Amino acid sequence: MSTTNNPADTHASVRQIHHFIDGQYRASERWFDKRSPINHALIAQVAQASRADVDAAVRAARAALSGPWGQLSVAQRVDLLYAVADGINRRFDDFLQAEVADTGKPMSLARHIDIPRGAANFKIFADVVKNVPGEYFEMTTPDGAGAINYAMRRPVGVVGVVCPWNLPLLLMTWKVGPALACGNTVVVKPSEETPQTAALLGEVMNAAGIPRGVYNVVHGFGPDSAGEFLTTHAGVNAITFTGETRTGAAIMKAAADGARPVSLEMGGKNAAIVFADCDFDAAIEGTLRSCFVNCGQVCLGTERVYVERPLFERFVAALKEGAERLRPGHPEAADTSIGPLISQEHRNKVLAYYRKAAELGATVVTGGGVPQMPDDLRNGAWIQPTIWIGLGDDSPIAREEIFGPCTLIMPFDTEAEAIARTNDNLYGLSTAIWTNNLARAHRVAAAIEVGIAWVNSWFLRDLRTAFGGAKQSGIGREGGVHSLEFYTELKNVCVKL
Repeated sequence: MSTTNNPADTHASVRQIHHFIDGQYRASERWFDKRSPINHALIAQVAQASRADVDAAVRAARAALSGPWGQLSVAQRVDLLYAVADGINRRFDDFLQAEVADTGKPMSLARHIDIPRGAANFKIFADVVKNVPGEYFEMTTPDGAGAINYAMRRPVGVVGVVCPWNLPLLLMTWKVGPALACGNTVVVKPSEETPQTAALLGEVMNAAGIPRGVYNVVHGFGPDSAGEFLTTHAGVNAITFTGETRTGAAIMKAAADGARPVSLEMGGKNAAIVFADCDFDAAIEGTLRSCFVNCGQVCLGTERVYVERPLFERFVAALKEGAERLRPGHPEAADTSIGPLISQEHRNKVLAYYRKAAELGATVVTGGGVPQMPDDLRNGAWIQPTIWIGLGDDSPIAREEIFGPCTLIMPFDTEAEAIARTNDNLYGLSTAIWTNNLARAHRVAAAIEVGIAWVNSWFLRDLRTAFGGAKQSGIGREGGVHSLEFYTELKNVCVKL
């Protein structure tokens, strides 16, 4: 295998993950290790981008804007993006293996959500761009002849895409899909924890006929590495980011130089509100998923649950039973229902919160530590699903994002109290409301300060709808036509008749 055209060459028995720049795979002078979350084994060496590598990627993206890519019609771009989606599906197993190797998540989860949704994002946003209406206005003028105004959408330019590690392909294509559909070019900086699917997508782009320089990938870290080099590069016209709030704030500061637009989906401390009149089984099933799916590493996940007091003890007991049914294990095993955390470093962070909860006097309903694993998995980033009671809203366990498989359950007495306590937080990404009272459902959903409020469901997404966070959970909205507001500049043309 040639190291210039394959992202996963074998060298000294370890895979090498290269940058993808201007349609070609490129190595670097520096490399970093990628270790498996399930057993800490070295699974790849990843090229670490220098400032020169990032500059080459940005220059390639800028050149592509004025090259063949910039000359394509909307219909031609749509056809190419459909080909990209088809290419991902043709290589479904390759993407599945890469995603599972990087994240350690159960293969059943990645097969159901990560890869199909990652492919679908290209078709969904191709259809949005193909069908979006434009503005047209007639106006009177003093001479009576009149004038017309119409709007044109034009790409914003080179988009820097900074991606997280929890749903790597899905969340990356959620940004790359609309960016390319609108005629932009991209430079992607995937998380250092999950480099493989972003790199592999380069092969699909080439096979689909996407012109060189349209899609570029640079690997590395944040400060004084690829992330900083990309977000501070003067040739980048807009930046879209999903990740923690502190990093989003740093990106926003960098984007201020040049007054470049940003779209930021940041942290969350999402709440579920469970009323006594809910469908109990549905509320338990939905809350179990929202607390523990993907080992709690979901930006929309639930880390605090408010339960109306008459239902509190029954709810806690049922959620405990459900959490204790979750089985960690090899990703490909049919009975594996929960994977490890992404890394030992992240596990150390989550375990620090587990210790802090104990120090604060929390009652551990279940979990609170590290599970016993077989010898071949013992060195992985495994952690127990954990439920606490006995702490209040003022504790860091109720206020700070942990991003692990854990939740604090607290009782409430009135609707107004539940709303006030849910809103008393710096974050405002999502909430889930469980009730069979239709009027109450509408009242509470309207009152909660979040970007998305689910009623009697969780993670149910129509991709045509607006998605984003309130307060310190983000800036801007993506999804459907709302993505076009970020990935295009709207130009008005006024014609005097």
